[in-house]
Amino acid sequence: MKVILLKDIENLGKKYEIKKVADGYARNLLIPKGLVKPATKKNLKWLEAEKQTKAFKAEQELKEIQQLVSQIDGMEITIPIKVGKEGKAFGSVTPLKISEALQVMGFDIKKTQVILENPIKEIGEWPAKLSFDHGLEAEITVIIVEEKPEQELEEKE
Repeated sequence: MKVILLKDIENLGKKYEIKKVADGYARNLLIPKGLVKPATKKNLKWLEAEKQTKAFKAEQELKEIQQLVSQIDGMEITIPIKVGKEGKAFGSVTPLKISEALQVMGFDIKKTQVILENPIKEIGEWPAKLSFDHGLEAEITVIIVEEKPEQELEEKE
């Protein structure tokens, strides 16, 4: 019996593939669990429509990501950190802090998308990469500055 896979099935195939399986295997296990549909003319038309919808969504998603990458690529973000009297940083700047800074700026970037070789522990400018779906990347510069205590800021104003 020919069937359309509705999910990835180990040792059988990937979602939306058409496979030939034993009749009993399809009727007794795969169809009752909702893992496959019989490959009838009606279901094959449904499959084509699903593939077109999926391709259209992927194309739209790619355009959105390309637009986001073009906005972010080359951007500089400034992150203040606390520094001791000897110039040593308290803590470090991690992908989480960078993603939070980008979210404050209005970009929906997750910490898993930020790629740093090592957490940043010194004041200065540091490169960081952002990875996106479809293999796209953007490079930003993270500028680490000394966080000013609130008292000093109020006195200067």
